[in-house]
Amino acid sequence: MPQYGVVVGFDLTVPDADRVRDFYADVLGWRAEPLDMGGYADYVMVTADGTPVAGVCHARGANADLPPQWLTYLRVVDLDASIDRVRALGGAVVAGPKGDPPGPRYVVVRDPAGAHVALLQSEA
Repeated sequence: MPQYGVVVGFDLTVPDADRVRDFYADVLGWRAEPLDMGGYADYVMVTADGTPVAGVCHARGANADLPPQWLTYLRVVDLDASIDRVRALGGAVVAGPKGDPPGPRYVVVRDPAGAHVALLQSEA
């Protein structure tokens, strides 16, 4: 059973993902594993032992509207209810929701202080 309210991933979405991929590979010793996005590849960054730690993505396609910053993904029980709470508490939806049930769905929100985070509804 998945835990809710916990960090489940990190992505960085930028115009030049190849350059940024190489930067983090060189600085941290990560290895990039291409992830087919239908005409181009984003990257799953993994440690030397193969543990996935982050994504580096191109700012195009489904990711074109994501902010160019490290984005933390937090798992929620009910994405639609979480979106309602974000808005009721002074936050805003920045991108999404994205994804289709029964698969993972997520939304990028801005909290009342202006910080961005992604809320993810997923069983895995």
